[in-house]
Formats: sequence, structure tokens, C-alpha cells
Amino acid sequence: MNVPNLLSLFRILLIPLLMVIFYLPYNWVHWATAGIFFVAGVTDWLDGYLARKLNQGTAFGAFIDPVADKLMVVIVLVLLVERIQDVWFTIPAIVIIWRELLISALREWMAELGKRTSVAVSNMGKVKTTLQMVAIFVLLLASSNQYPLLTDIGIVTLYIAAILTLWSMVIYLRAAAPEFKLSNQSD
Repeated sequence: MNVPNLLSLFRILLIPLLMVIFYLPYNWVHWATAGIFFVAGVTDWLDGYLARKLNQGTAFGAFIDPVADKLMVVIVLVLLVERIQDVWFTIPAIVIIWRELLISALREWMAELGKRTSVAVSNMGKVKTTLQMVAIFVLLLASSNQYPLLTDIGIVTLYIAAILTLWSMVIYLRAAAPEFKLSNQSD
């Protein structure tokens, strides 16, 4: 167990805390949940940085880091769907969750074939993730009734992230396409 892996596990432990605070009946919950999500984002960046800088990359870290990221994003999007209750918010949230599940399954399948590097995170994926995190942070911070403009900015940013999500999904599927063809030939 090393510091990068502990930071990933810490991110997972932040999820129940964020969920409990999200449902508290206080005015400060928006600030607190946005703060927790911000800390999770910083630890996500920090664990990757430290793993590379200190040469502490591990197989467990390669597994737990994306799990922690996806759990945080998916759970917070579900919480926000409940809070915002608007089809125009639900659409990009579903697109992002759907893509995360599909690409996770694709990466697992490619890893079984020994081709995981074919679907490694691209620069497009990093831009998508950044916009997604910014959108979620803004939406956690905003209360629909108190700051409707901030909510609108968060939703627009989430749409841009959802579009990039689909674009990066196409990139990953194209990278895996030769394996689909080979798999179909052997069936």
C-alpha cells in the first residue's frame, strides 16, 4: 500500500460522507458537497502525479483509481438528477453514466486480450474528465432556486462534457474495432 493508492481509497471513503451531507437540511450543504467533490478531484490528480513522480504505480492502483473516479462521478450525477429533476439535466447525466459503464467494460475486455494499452486514456478523455468535474462541482455548488444562472452554466458545461464523452467513446471503440473483427472471426 502506497500514498497514491491510499488517496484513491480516501476518495472512495469520501462518497458516503458526500451522500450524507447532500441530504442534510442545511443551507451550507451545497458548499460542503462541492468542497468534498473538489477534494476528491484534487486527490485524483495528486494520486496520479505521485504514482508517476515517485514511480509507485501498481496493479492495484491501476484498478482502484478509475473505480474511485467512476464511483464518485456516477453517484454524484445520480444525486444531482434527484435534486435538479429536469429532463435536460438527466439526458447528459445518462449519457455520461452509460459511456462510463461501456468503456469500463471495453477496457476490461481489452485487458483480458492483453490489449489494454489500445484503449488507454487519451487527451480527449482528460479534457472530457476536466469539463465533467467542473460541471459537477458547479452543479453541487449551485442551488437551483438560489443560483439559477450557475445551474444553467453547470448544465451547459455538462452537455459539452457529454458530447466529448461520446466523442472519446468513438475513439476508444475505433481503437478496439480490430479486436471486434478478430473476435467475430473466432466465434
